[in-house]
Amino acid sequence: MTRLPSAFLTRPIAHRGLHNKAEGVIENSPSAFAAAIAAGYPIELDLQLSRDGVPMVFHDETLNRLANETGAVRARDAAELETITLKGGTDRIPTLVRMLEQVNGAVPLLIELKDQHGEMGETDGVLEQAALGVLKNYAGPFALMSFNPSMVAKVAELSPDTPRGIISSAWRKIDEPHVPVDRRAELAAIPDFEEIGADFLSHDHTNLDAPRVEQLKARGVPILCWTIRSPEQERMARKVADNITFEGYTA
Repeated sequence: MTRLPSAFLTRPIAHRGLHNKAEGVIENSPSAFAAAIAAGYPIELDLQLSRDGVPMVFHDETLNRLANETGAVRARDAAELETITLKGGTDRIPTLVRMLEQVNGAVPLLIELKDQHGEMGETDGVLEQAALGVLKNYAGPFALMSFNPSMVAKVAELSPDTPRGIISSAWRKIDEPHVPVDRRAELAAIPDFEEIGADFLSHDHTNLDAPRVEQLKARGVPILCWTIRSPEQERMARKVADNITFEGYTA
């Protein structure tokens, strides 16, 4: 039986919040989270680790694309990262603590733990421990997930009752060139799902016809997908997926 709360299957999930760069509402920002809450959408968000071990709500390993600074997120302490403005808006990079204070249980949170090691290999568990430490007293619905099965396994070890899932795709070279080909071939088969006690799969919407996805769905596993960007994509994805993660339109 899945630990995933039913709230994750009832309304579309806003990818990195309900962001709109044209209006200065940047992904993974307090403004994007406020917009999602106002619309009643669950929120998908990403965590990277600061130099001093604080979970930061930020997608990329480096600041370059999203912030008015450059360099690795892991090269700066949380207090400094919190002062950095997100490019195109007025928001600053939030910590997970600040984000939880803002949401306060209003909508479910689908939290992606970003791989900290570059090649989807064994984890050191630092981000997992830090995130779970922050979340342990949070009363709202949340679930953790990662592309790296080792990180999901660490979540299962540290907090067996926490809902957890694997993010997956076809693992094409064009999408993940930094991951060795042998590892990509392993991950494409989603081999660790049962072993680590995953509760759900979040799969690339362009690859939902994969036999492994069909197999897991037939076993009753909840299937989420990413990232839907149009009503037509949503219509096609919902033929397989139980719910979608979306951006760029009103799902």
